[in-house]
Amino acid sequence: MDGDLNPLVSTPKAEAADAVARQPSGPPRPAARPVKTTLWLAIVGALLVLVLGGLYGFNRFRSHAIATFFAHNKPPPSEISAVTATTEAVPRFAEGIGSLAAVQQVTVSPQVSGLVTKIFFTAGEHVTAGQTLVQLDDGPDRGDLANYQAQARLAAISLQRSQLLAQRQAGPQQTVDQNRAQLDQMNAEIDKTQAIIAQKLIRAPFAGRLGLRQVNLGQYLSAGAPIVTLTNLATLYVNFTLPSTMRPQIALGQDVNVKSDAFAGRVFHAKITAIEPQISADTRMMQIQATMPNPDEALLPGMFLTAEVVLPKQPPEIVLPATAVDYTLYGDAVYVIRAAGKDAAGKDAAGENATGTPILRAYRQPVTTGAQWDGKVAILTGLKAGERVVAAGQLKIQQSGAEVAISKVPPPPPPAQPTLH
Repeated sequence: MDGDLNPLVSTPKAEAADAVARQPSGPPRPAARPVKTTLWLAIVGALLVLVLGGLYGFNRFRSHAIATFFAHNKPPPSEISAVTATTEAVPRFAEGIGSLAAVQQVTVSPQVSGLVTKIFFTAGEHVTAGQTLVQLDDGPDRGDLANYQAQARLAAISLQRSQLLAQRQAGPQQTVDQNRAQLDQMNAEIDKTQAIIAQKLIRAPFAGRLGLRQVNLGQYLSAGAPIVTLTNLATLYVNFTLPSTMRPQIALGQDVNVKSDAFAGRVFHAKITAIEPQISADTRMMQIQATMPNPDEALLPGMFLTAEVVLPKQPPEIVLPATAVDYTLYGDAVYVIRAAGKDAAGKDAAGENATGTPILRAYRQPVTTGAQWDGKVAILTGLKAGERVVAAGQLKIQQSGAEVAISKVPPPPPPAQPTLH
């Protein structure tokens, strides 16, 4: 039994060996943690550097690609219409405002009173001189005429008898004189009555166009009552005013351009026929009258109008279409077209632009404008004759020096009613 219990008894050597057996083999465990953390941080840092470097490189490549794209893909040139500046004699005008008046205009009225028995006209029609318009009742007057004619015949017979008796010394000369006076009196009454009858048949005093009818059949008219207006529209007066300082430039016979807002774009022509010899003390304006034919009766008396007296022309000046000038608050300007080399299509072996299409650019050029007429404008300063300018399409030009292309379409026509200064 003692032999069986010996393995259970621990000895110092056995305990030492057992402690050694329980200890782990290899390096200590706490010393392995710092090595793994450093490796992980290095890997993450390398990945971040790789990602950031890739983003930086991509951005550099994209910027370069965008710059290259826009450098080789410029927008097409703006298409415009061009015109060449020329010299032309600039007309001058003295502009005034006024109105139209009829050379012949009247309100037809009866000279005597009477009842309207017939109306021979229609409102608005054209009548000739002497044409019958209205008949007033002349029955009593015709009765008086017949009475006077009968008395005149009796007086003529009495005069003839008294003259025979006087020739035979059978009657006094006084009777002859009385009978002659009575005959003359009856003839005067006849003439007077015939005049009254003629006055009751109202006629047009001159040829013209009638206005609105102001009488009705059966209406009693007093002397001077209006019947209808009559106006001769074939010729009109143009009455307008000008400053008295322009008197040395105004003379009889000068041409006058007449314009009315009722007929936009149409110009009527007149000639100065009278100048008022007195200047208005209040306005210091002189009154001028021109005579204008109106064959189509388009204009009517009383219309407001603009009259432009044609003055002698000035020396030739540079002229452009009015559409070529860019009017702004900062001043007037035009876009001058100049060549700026040639495109790459015409480069020769040496790399020079020898036969390529010229590159055209439009440069903004301030100018001073003068008179305007018939859709044209005079350029006083800032432009030379022969230079090409943009006539239409200025809104397409973003900045001075922009590339342009001249369209084959001609410039637009001038406006229908140009302004004239």
